[in-house]
Amino acid sequence: MKSVDLNRGWQLDIDGKTLSVDLPHTWNALDGQSGENGYLRTRGTYSKKLPAEKAACCLKIGAANSKSAVRLNGETLAVHEGGYSAIFVPLTGKLIREENLLEVDADNSPDESVYPTMADFTFYGGLYRGVELLTFPEKHFDVTLNGSGIFVTPAKQKDGWLAEVTFVTVGTLPGDKVTLTLADAEGNAVASATVTAESGKATLPVSSPRLWDVDDPYLYTLTAEIVGGDSVSVETGFRTVAFDADKGFFLNGRHLKIKGVSRHQDRENMGNALTPAEHEEDIRLIKEVGANSVRLAHYQHSDYFYTLCDRAGLLVWAEVPVISRFSKKRQQNALSQLRELILQSKNHPSIFTWSIANEITIAGESRGLEKALRELNDLAHSLDPTRPTAMAAVTMCPAASPLNSITDILGYNHYYGWYVGVFTDLDKWLANWRKVAPDKKLCLSEYGAEGILRYQGASPVPGDYSEGYQAIFHENYIERINAAEWMWGSYVWNMFDFGSAARNEGGVRGRNNKGLVTFDRKIKKDAFFLYKAYWSDEPFVHMAGARYLKRLIGTTEIKVYSNLSEVEIDVNGEKRVLSGKAVFRFEDVPVKPGDNTVVVRAGGLEERAVIEGVETEPEEYRLPEGAGSFVRNWFASGTDEIDPTRFSTEDKVRDLVANPEVQALIKKFVGNKVPRFLISLVKPFRVKTLLKLPFVKLDEQMISMVDRYLQTIKK
Repeated sequence: MKSVDLNRGWQLDIDGKTLSVDLPHTWNALDGQSGENGYLRTRGTYSKKLPAEKAACCLKIGAANSKSAVRLNGETLAVHEGGYSAIFVPLTGKLIREENLLEVDADNSPDESVYPTMADFTFYGGLYRGVELLTFPEKHFDVTLNGSGIFVTPAKQKDGWLAEVTFVTVGTLPGDKVTLTLADAEGNAVASATVTAESGKATLPVSSPRLWDVDDPYLYTLTAEIVGGDSVSVETGFRTVAFDADKGFFLNGRHLKIKGVSRHQDRENMGNALTPAEHEEDIRLIKEVGANSVRLAHYQHSDYFYTLCDRAGLLVWAEVPVISRFSKKRQQNALSQLRELILQSKNHPSIFTWSIANEITIAGESRGLEKALRELNDLAHSLDPTRPTAMAAVTMCPAASPLNSITDILGYNHYYGWYVGVFTDLDKWLANWRKVAPDKKLCLSEYGAEGILRYQGASPVPGDYSEGYQAIFHENYIERINAAEWMWGSYVWNMFDFGSAARNEGGVRGRNNKGLVTFDRKIKKDAFFLYKAYWSDEPFVHMAGARYLKRLIGTTEIKVYSNLSEVEIDVNGEKRVLSGKAVFRFEDVPVKPGDNTVVVRAGGLEERAVIEGVETEPEEYRLPEGAGSFVRNWFASGTDEIDPTRFSTEDKVRDLVANPEVQALIKKFVGNKVPRFLISLVKPFRVKTLLKLPFVKLDEQMISMVDRYLQTIKK
């Protein structure tokens, strides 16, 4: 099989204009991050002329968001619904003219039939993963299945291992042979077999393979060749995964706590139109922080990124964009996207689970949801019985929900101390979980807080969007995660800031700022180094608050993150030493007027900064009044006393929805999707009564948090 790069020299007809573009390309690289929530959502038509081709061939479109159609010389050859999987279009015998007009529509217009329809990220439009023409001999493997036509499934047996291979051929005749050879990383053959093409399968025994591991991501190469025809190769790895509700996660029989980060694929001023270089940089940063796993949210990512994870030893949580709001009319699309994800990605040994949904109850639990999720779960098991299924639930989904009994493993997305409650609410939730669902295998699949670099200060609090509070948030969470030995892992939300066109928070438009690294990947926030201190073996020392350079004259705290056991601080020549782990707090550090030179040292490494002692800290350190904050300051533990001048769950729904601030929140998070007749039906209810109804069904802990939230809103 040969690949011809078709990425250069396209015409794009869009919004009444004709543009010359190269791929990968998105028309939302800028406006998808503007924060105006009016980014261009339309259909664009990409066109290019192709020369004649006599060989068997297939068009491969890396992805087209989110609905697409492919035409050749005016004939529609394919339509596709879903913006994140590869699209394969057979062209054998169709490129017969000297010049053939190829047209590809990509349409990211709002569409209720295709997932996702509502989510906290931008739905970039375009051909953002490039296009290539695959050519091969008349006898070849069916690349339309997954890009190779070969599936390799390593299987552990009592007396060794097997590489179970299945394949589909095109153009072969009865009696045609297929040879299969498994080679190690050094190119030495370790197993081989010859079978007939019509058999479609082979089993290769491997007695004692070198196992794929996060510390040793060893890969083998399976080469399949049709005698007298095509040849393809795929990488594979041998490994086992297991989960226990009390003991956690095991890789190859060895206990391993999953230390994970989540990743969205887009970048500042690029959107999702990435080259290999950007994918490779992301991998380097994820490895640098010390993570051993990545949750690829909330859709199928580039196949190249899965390959990089295979080679880097990063365990992958892979998922489909069944997110936020369920609808029966999108179920067939959900099944289609899950099928494509699994078939196109199952050869990657880094992938350890297929996730079928994320926060699907955030807009309420709709009728038919449980049945739909079971159908997705069954499909995943039928397509790949070797991997467990997963789902990421959200805080308001009760621990005892029957939805939590569908998948093999579970994640919960919690933001105690940011959107809701305080840090200690996580302790209460986990204790309740162990009481209600002790047999469930749980991870923390999302948690995070916004951190904007320009906001600094001595006393960070929730809702100030400061880099300092983000670090404090994660200090609290990682302690709780490490203490929950039974929990199999966790995923920081998020590794990188990412585009979310509808957002206008913390004085920043069009962006979710919960990343440990900035959107352009140029600056690592303090929280990045906190995780590096806990997770990485690479010696380092980092002074937190190094961007907090103007401090009040008097005294200050200097906080240092390091994975070394002893840290020294030198302030204007005066030295102090602390021993400890990960977080070192130097209290009452003197700040004199003018420049103060601060040096932190550990293990022969050092970092320095010059802090200016000032009478008044700069205004730009603080979140401006009315800067678009939807986060409440709940740093205090709260009180059981109800302030009658503010709302509570004892109030009627009709009084609540009449409040302008509540109306703004409903519009922001739900839009105009709640039918008026439904609002009129529930208006007479008290909020607490409504929250206990079967279609909402919150437990007492969640109702208490809603109470705390409502108490922040004046009547």
